[in-house]
Amino acid sequence: MELDLSPKLAKKVYGGNGGSYHAWSPSELPMLREGNIGAAKLALDKNGFALPRYSDSAKVAYVLQGNGVAGIVLPESEEKVLAIKKGDAIALPFGVVTWWYNEEETELIVLFLGDTSKAHKAGEFTEFFLTGSNGIFTGFSTEFVSRAWDLDENVVKTLVGKQSGNGIVKLDGNFKMPEPKKEHRLGMALNCEEAPLDVDITKGGRVVVLNTNNLPLVGEVGLGADLVRLDGSAMCSPGFSCDSALQVTYIVRGSGRVQVVGVDGRRVLETTLKAGNLFIVPRFFVVSKIASPEGMEWFSIITTPNPIFTHLAGRTSVWKALSPSVLQASFDVDADTEKLFSSKRTSDAIFFPPPN
Repeated sequence: MELDLSPKLAKKVYGGNGGSYHAWSPSELPMLREGNIGAAKLALDKNGFALPRYSDSAKVAYVLQGNGVAGIVLPESEEKVLAIKKGDAIALPFGVVTWWYNEEETELIVLFLGDTSKAHKAGEFTEFFLTGSNGIFTGFSTEFVSRAWDLDENVVKTLVGKQSGNGIVKLDGNFKMPEPKKEHRLGMALNCEEAPLDVDITKGGRVVVLNTNNLPLVGEVGLGADLVRLDGSAMCSPGFSCDSALQVTYIVRGSGRVQVVGVDGRRVLETTLKAGNLFIVPRFFVVSKIASPEGMEWFSIITTPNPIFTHLAGRTSVWKALSPSVLQASFDVDADTEKLFSSKRTSDAIFFPPPN
């Protein structure tokens, strides 16, 4: 079966005057179903409030734009209220209840990437809302809700029926949401734009890796992540995940070209990537990107909390480890050609600046 790896944009699922929720569908991006990966975006306008909900999938949230407030309740724990901003990554394990709020003029946009291997539908997130027109209370009879919370049935009818919104609502500008606490961010969020760089190549690119060392909760989620910023016309070395992990990539900013090579040396994808695109690299397939002159930035999740990659160029590439005679025999070339090949790309870089 031919793999369709073409990058896709998200489509609106629901929303109103408070904002909207968008998702990528496995019917349009089949690799979501193949890889058991879900992907969605939440966009909140000023005073937009995403009602409390939980999901059937563990996720990593990444703030693409704006500033806001997030409420997070881990199972049998107190509510954490976090101030969030562009560049923040938040690990959301199973059983987490979240709400999201934007009180600023700039739209707040949050990306969600996660594992759907235990979800109701492969490649899709299913959300369960605590309140609203499709909240869990609406499915129980008044008698059950009344007895469970020891409330008068008239009060129950108000609780269940008053909120007519579905998923996202717009609050009055004077409404006071809980104030975020600085200490609540500890261990819950990491700003990838401010974190120490794991890779920093002059005129090449920069990488921040999200793993169990800097955000331990990703261990519970079972996913790693990284933020990669590629400078104008620079190249990301061809490489592959050598621990059987899938890589799911969202283009945050800029544009560039990508090539993916798979089984039997076949190029299975060659296209231009643009901001808003999502694409998936299958296990062990080799991928390389070249940024446009404006550069390119992307956020990826990898389906293991501590991923390992093999790069095929640079001093630490597999080519540098192989013996000269093995290379000569493998390429069927003479010693001079092998030496020329081996003498190139002697740095540790995984990002290559554009040619002079």
